[in-house]
Amino acid sequence: MYIATLWPGKVYPLGATWDGKGTNFALFSEHATAVELCLFDKDAEETRLELTEVSNFVWHGYVPGVAPGQAYGYRVHGPYAPNQGHRFNHNKLLIDPYAKAIDGDVGNGPELFGYAWDTPEQDLSFSDLDNTHLMPKCIVVDHSFDWGDDQLLKTPWHETIIYEVHVKGFTNQHPDIPEELRGTYAGLAHPAAIAHLQAIGVTAVELMPVHHFLAYPGHLVDKGLRNYWGYDSINYFAPYCGYSADKSPGGQVIEFKEMVKALHFAGIEVILDVVYNHTGEGNHLGPTLSFRGIDNASYYRLVEGDPRYNMDFTGCGNSLGVRHSQVLKLIMDSLRYWVTEMHVDGFRFDLASALARELYEVDSLAAFFDIIHQDPVLADVKLIAEPWDVGEGGYQVGNFPVLWSEWNGRYRDTVRDFWRGEESGLGQFAYTFTGSPDLYFQTNGRQPNASINFITAHDGFPLNDLVSYNEKHNEANKEGNRDGESHNRSWNCGVEGPTDDPEVVQLRDKQRRNFLATLLLSQGVPMLLGGDEMGRTQWGNNNAYCQDSEISWFDWNLQESNADLLKFTSELIYFRREHPVFRRRKWFQGRAIHGSGVSDIGWFNPDGGKMTQEQWDIGYAKALGVFLNGEEITAVGPRSERIIDDLFLLFFNAHYELIEFALPTGLKDKKWGVVIDTKEPRFLQEETVFTDNQAVPVTERSLVVLRRVG
Repeated sequence: MYIATLWPGKVYPLGATWDGKGTNFALFSEHATAVELCLFDKDAEETRLELTEVSNFVWHGYVPGVAPGQAYGYRVHGPYAPNQGHRFNHNKLLIDPYAKAIDGDVGNGPELFGYAWDTPEQDLSFSDLDNTHLMPKCIVVDHSFDWGDDQLLKTPWHETIIYEVHVKGFTNQHPDIPEELRGTYAGLAHPAAIAHLQAIGVTAVELMPVHHFLAYPGHLVDKGLRNYWGYDSINYFAPYCGYSADKSPGGQVIEFKEMVKALHFAGIEVILDVVYNHTGEGNHLGPTLSFRGIDNASYYRLVEGDPRYNMDFTGCGNSLGVRHSQVLKLIMDSLRYWVTEMHVDGFRFDLASALARELYEVDSLAAFFDIIHQDPVLADVKLIAEPWDVGEGGYQVGNFPVLWSEWNGRYRDTVRDFWRGEESGLGQFAYTFTGSPDLYFQTNGRQPNASINFITAHDGFPLNDLVSYNEKHNEANKEGNRDGESHNRSWNCGVEGPTDDPEVVQLRDKQRRNFLATLLLSQGVPMLLGGDEMGRTQWGNNNAYCQDSEISWFDWNLQESNADLLKFTSELIYFRREHPVFRRRKWFQGRAIHGSGVSDIGWFNPDGGKMTQEQWDIGYAKALGVFLNGEEITAVGPRSERIIDDLFLLFFNAHYELIEFALPTGLKDKKWGVVIDTKEPRFLQEETVFTDNQAVPVTERSLVVLRRVG
């Protein structure tokens, strides 16, 4: 039991701040009537100190002698009046929204809920049960760290190649990483992990959520499962302790910083997938863990006219109340913290449309975006939106403001449909291949980097399963296969699931190469799903959110069985990085720039003639030729030097039969060597040369890339 002195302290900064002699505690609650700071000793004995100082709804106090490693939490008093939006319950120990470290996972039981489980009144009842034994404790941390000369890498967007990956899944079975480091930040920082990232050539890792989250919600625990993906944050400052090899109090903060420093040293940026749209407290029947008990009416968006219930634009039970100034401050403080203190290079915002809602409609000029654009810390980091939510009008691909890039869901759908032979006009494929100017240039003048191109992501099939399954197979999730997307735009190439049929296996391999080549040769910013480069499978599960198992973990033995695919992926990435015509900073203009008389891009049908409007609109057409002129790049280099690249021809054939492509008129007098033919497992070592009236054979469902060689 502590015998502690409490001084008035300061209103700012929020959270627990150690100054070398003691710690200042500050907590926002607009509607509370009293706040108790709860300190815990090594025997988990609790000492409660009432914070009597209140300034601008911030309850604060300073405790001399409290040092890093100290465990703490809060109890907040106030009205329990769900029909008025208030759910205060002093029997519940609460997590500080500004805690920089949390020492464990939330347990499970009726004590976590502000209401009594066994009453017909449900959440209108009041629970007298204390939850302390089920709640992790917040930890006071020391922010000092030797960063050396580390700083944000600021890799230009047009040179960026993103690798989406889960901290645990990536390293949990890696044979060259010490067992005690597998599945951790230290594991991701290990030389063996970094060597793989460098070998394939990516420039950034996009980490699935690392904010401390609700890992064991009751509905999953009852099934013997857990929240693996982590899209249920309960704090926006603390790195999740379950991914830390260092189990000392606050050790996860140091380990995370060491991971970032190691990745930066290797030239790899760190982008965080952040979930500011909702929390793990769920709907009105969810647990009371933090925000709900501190000030439900301030932190959450409640139904107007019936504040007992949460507005839900996310499909996860609640939506954060981003219209409230303190919630906006919380998000901005969190973002700045991860940039300034943790040195991360950018953010991918989950369900970002939910953040833009000021009323019911999505407003692209919402206060959230205005604040970010004016912030000097965030103005120069990478900002990526998942541009949709589940509310009405929530699909907002192409509508986010400048400074933002977007996960381009239309790119994913269009490229999947093209290669599986679905009827759709070639015009839409051409738009997506050139960076989707119909979405970004024609709406608000953004550049090609606004489009984050992806074929696969964590949500859905990995690439191997995209070409191996027509249907989802989510039985392991124990929801009767009802969860997950049913329209996957996938094609199993003739057999559902694993097969030894050599023709099917060969076609699947070719389709994987088709998807990867299209992705890496498209304008915009490519995002590769971690594991696709070596054929990772989820055995048909397209919603592995609850699978902390072999379904989600990387099988590193695939490096050997899929060695050609791994090498082909790295060759593609190297090829893209070597040739600026595939990663232009500015849009194609469709005309000659430097007086050569040859356009910077050209579109041709298989007979070598230019595409007509009628041909663009034919739904069954599956063949297209593209000319990319590396001598007509409009953007200059960093020292204003002219950028010159090779000339390329790309012949796409998604038809089920071989097609012979004629060299386009005006390009026949040049010699063209084949660099890539996706019917082959690797880049071609000896170029087959075509010229004059020679036809270029492109086998069924394949892509051929030719480079001018004379």
